[in-house]
Amino acid sequence: MTAISPREARRCYNAHHPVHAAYYFSPEHDDTYAALGLEHGPMAYLAGRAAPFGSVGSGVVTAAFYNFHPDLVARHLPRAWEVAAPAAVLEARLRITGAYLTRLLGHEAISSQEMVETAELALRAAEGCRRPGRPLYSANADLPVPDAPHLALWHATTLLREHRGDGHVIALSEAGLDGLEALVSHTATGTNWRPAYLQSARGWSPQEWAAARERLRERGILDAEGALTEQGAELRRAIEADTDRLDVAPYEHLGAAGTRRLTELAGAFSKVVLAGGGLPLKDIGKR
Repeated sequence: MTAISPREARRCYNAHHPVHAAYYFSPEHDDTYAALGLEHGPMAYLAGRAAPFGSVGSGVVTAAFYNFHPDLVARHLPRAWEVAAPAAVLEARLRITGAYLTRLLGHEAISSQEMVETAELALRAAEGCRRPGRPLYSANADLPVPDAPHLALWHATTLLREHRGDGHVIALSEAGLDGLEALVSHTATGTNWRPAYLQSARGWSPQEWAAARERLRERGILDAEGALTEQGAELRRAIEADTDRLDVAPYEHLGAAGTRRLTELAGAFSKVVLAGGGLPLKDIGKR
């Protein structure tokens, strides 16, 4: 393994993440899951992301996803599996991915040598991911790698995204933030995600959101207006630094040259995804 700085690892992650994340915002996502009978919104999201676990109940998903209200998860799981079995959802995930990547990148790009190389590099990086304490990564790692290069790339970026996300949960827990407090403090950083959207989308009531803000004020993390204090800003910086540190292993495994090349190639594909509206950044908190 080659020493990689957390900053280099995050730069590479940021370069390839849009390729993965556009899945959640694609019209193909909503249409394909609706055709399976999955309700638009939380049910489709939860089922699509939790399908690698198999027919699990709400407890597993609540723990792994961290910031969803347990009651919201319980309304949809395991009921979703009565509508569409996990195997059918996993097959639909690949159809969604193939459709949106073809639409955004074009046939020439998805069959290019650059796509083949990018997928190979991302898969090699994912070999360095660690299973212990990483439930979402580990469940996805049990899935077969698709043959088509663009689908293999999405699979690899999913592994890398969930590995980082699992590490972020570790960092949040170590910082003493429960799932709701993590959301409240995150929105106070100035992110595109707006409080009203995340409160509703994750199933929390206005009263629960207000109570979490009060807990954070009592701890000196938020001020009276709900903005981060200096202490709160430092806490969020420390959480991101811990997340970076916990996510270095895949890129160390890939090595410095490979990480730079993956950053370059994946970044080029991500620019096309973003230019095509694959991630509606201005409206991301309204979805």
